[in-house]
Amino acid sequence: MIELTQEDLRKCLDKPIFRQISQVADGLGLECYVVGGYVRDLFLQRPSKDIDVVVVGSGIRMAEALAEKLGKGAHVSVFRNFGTAQLKWRDTEVEFVGARRESYTHDSRKPVVEDGTLEDDQNRRDFTINALAICLNQARYGELVDPFGGLDDLREKNIRTPLDPDVTFSDDPLRMMRAIRFATQLKFYIDDDTFESLCRMKDRIAIISRERIADELNKILLSPQPSRGFIDLERSGLLELIFPELAALQGVETKNGRAHKDNFYHTLEVVDNVARTSDNLWLRWAALLHDIGKPVTKRWDPRAGWTFHNHNYVGEKMIPSLFRKMKLPMNEKMKYVQKLVGLHMRPIVIADEEVTDSAVRRLLFEAGDDIDDLMVLCEADITSKNSERKRRFLDNFRLVRQKLKDLEERDRIRNFQPPVDGEEIMRTFHLPPCAQVGQLKSAIKDAILDGIIPNEHEAARTYMMQKAKEMGLFV
Repeated sequence: MIELTQEDLRKCLDKPIFRQISQVADGLGLECYVVGGYVRDLFLQRPSKDIDVVVVGSGIRMAEALAEKLGKGAHVSVFRNFGTAQLKWRDTEVEFVGARRESYTHDSRKPVVEDGTLEDDQNRRDFTINALAICLNQARYGELVDPFGGLDDLREKNIRTPLDPDVTFSDDPLRMMRAIRFATQLKFYIDDDTFESLCRMKDRIAIISRERIADELNKILLSPQPSRGFIDLERSGLLELIFPELAALQGVETKNGRAHKDNFYHTLEVVDNVARTSDNLWLRWAALLHDIGKPVTKRWDPRAGWTFHNHNYVGEKMIPSLFRKMKLPMNEKMKYVQKLVGLHMRPIVIADEEVTDSAVRRLLFEAGDDIDDLMVLCEADITSKNSERKRRFLDNFRLVRQKLKDLEERDRIRNFQPPVDGEEIMRTFHLPPCAQVGQLKSAIKDAILDGIIPNEHEAARTYMMQKAKEMGLFV
């Protein structure tokens, strides 16, 4: 964080849009302030596109007057039900709202809204660091209004509510998720009293829609170190309520002196590893869910110890219902996550054994264009504390990557379709659609993947004729 004087703030706001707002506000005789995230990010030296302006009076009137002054190119969208207006001008968007006070009923996060003062508006803000306001009126241009010590909290990297946190979280329980999300994104810490309140009020999360919860989870996952957020969700008790399948990964069971690793913390380490190399949200979801099938498949074997056989396939089958429940997209993004969860053990098995061409061809065939992301996930999944074992796996993964590259260049396996299709098989042997057509197609595919024949039409057709004779088919 940087220290900014009032003169510094005036310079930070020395932009045409703020000067125009100032002139219009003074002309209308309205108090006007830029508030919230834009002000917070000025002090944190973070880029911010969201400009929120509070007007002590009508925000809609202010926006319409400003658009008239700016002339051609300025466009206003009015949302009268919410008392807000959005102005777009050049590459800038500004949200205007009238200062207001809010009151809530117990079963809804939608407040009853009344006109209010700047103080009322700052009281309703979620956290002190988001309650900072800078005056835009000419007489006080650049003056910071900070009634709750938000600037000190920025210095101390502290997330704290302006008023009683029990009231803040009860009024709008989504703020509990936001507290954890901001702490994760900014690498801040949640104030002790605020966190204790979050734990007390966790059951209020039940009135929040799944879509809003998923939006906060996405923002946590997209942060530089997502594990911070999921650890706070678990510590507060929120994770058990919003994502019990993930919470079920936590814990270590010991039997006959043998324990398995804590799969929750292992998962978070994998997510952080992926976050260091990729900003792909859905790859991060795949990392978060890659072991989601382990609680279901955990077994004790007196000889082998704790096992999680087929947890990848069980996890793959769980993905659609999880996405549906979490209101995540039920489209190609879900299928992508499902594929990576189902395949995430394959490169590890290959790397733990002799790296054969056949195994690598099959992996490339099944992963298709997602092979590179799968390899990122699998390398992130190597979290062993045994440095020699970890080095061996990573060395073998490099060998797998090289094999993938070589075979792709030579055999063109990625996303390949066998050069002889079902139509040609039926035409050649005068067959209707039947099991024998499928058997021949599979035989050709397997022969190519096993390296018995090259991925070429003539070789595939010759092989088809040979297999057809063995099956008793004649032209």
